[in-house]
This record gives sequence, C-alpha cells and structure tokens, in this order.
Amino acid sequence: MKLTIIGGSQGTGALLAGLARDAGHEVTVVSRSGNAPAGVRGVVGSATDPAVAREAVAGADAVVVTVGGAKGVRRQRAEVTRSIVTAMTESGPRRLVVQSSLGAGDSGAQMPLPLRLLMKAVLAAPLADHDEQESVVESSGLDWTVVRPTGLTTRPATGRWRAHEVGDGGTLGGSIPRADLAAYLLEVLSDDSLIGKAVGISS
Repeated sequence: MKLTIIGGSQGTGALLAGLARDAGHEVTVVSRSGNAPAGVRGVVGSATDPAVAREAVAGADAVVVTVGGAKGVRRQRAEVTRSIVTAMTESGPRRLVVQSSLGAGDSGAQMPLPLRLLMKAVLAAPLADHDEQESVVESSGLDWTVVRPTGLTTRPATGRWRAHEVGDGGTLGGSIPRADLAAYLLEVLSDDSLIGKAVGISS
C-alpha cells in the first residue's frame, strides 16, 4: 500500500509511519519541519498549501491525518483536513482515516460524566476544531473513518485496546499509548467495515 501521513514527523503519525514501513508499505510523511522516520519519504510544507497537499496525496492508496493544533491558528486541524480532502477529491485517492478526539461529535456519550464535563471545560477550543474537522470528513464523499482516542501517553505499546462506536454501549476513558493508537490506525486502513464510521478508542 502507498500510504500518506499528514503530520507524521512526530507523535502518533511518526509511530504509524514506522509501523507501516516495517510492514512493507510505501510511506510518505508530510510536515512543516520536513522530519521523517528513516526509510520514509518526506514532503516539506504545510498541508494547508494546495500544492503541498496535491503532492502529498498523488499516487497514494490511503491517507491518514494525525495533525495537532498550531499556535496562533484557530482551526488548524479542520483547515488541514479540508485541504487534504480537496486534494484527494481532485486526484483520486479515496481511503481517508482521521485522528480526532474522544469528546468530539457525538462521542461525549462514550465518556463518564465527570470526564465529559472536564473535557468541555478545559478543551473547548480543541474540541471545536475537531468538530469542524469531523464535519469536513463526513461530508467529503470519501471512504472515511474517524478515530477518537482518549488522552494520549508515551507509554510503551500494550497491544490491547477497546474500540467502540457510539451506541455500542459502555464507556471509554483514561488514556491510551500513542503506540497502541498507531497500531490501531494501521489496522483501520484495511478494515472496510469501518468505512463511514467514527470509533472511540482507549486502553
């Protein structure tokens, strides 16, 4: 598979790039820093730039967006995602997986009430960004999946997680190692049953 990761110079995106590379996939990473794991092609620039977005997704079989917020940019995640969706629509790749956050969209129902209230109070701005990001994805017409992790940690991978759609029952909370999230994202790419769905995930 030819995989493009938007925001893959560090964090979850870099871990995903390494896992995909080790699994034999051809990986391209897009970042403003130009940093990329060894053995991975790097594209330098902001994915909000239409030319960078087009170069990034050209020839890809699938695209994963793992970008975080940016200082001084009100809707960084949404703007990057909108740019990538436009480039994908123009150039052909259809499979899109986007890392959002538990608490975005309708996923508050998956959280214990105290955590839900805390998220709304402390993370209102990032969640609003994710809400807009998810709206862009859901209206894209692409073969999309949204993944909503709980709090992310740098702890070693455990190889275990709980992943549920809203309405499956039960709650999610706590945290998940970025390494486990990256492993799940790689699995999602080949799981057509998750197309058109949003999934919450935690340890």
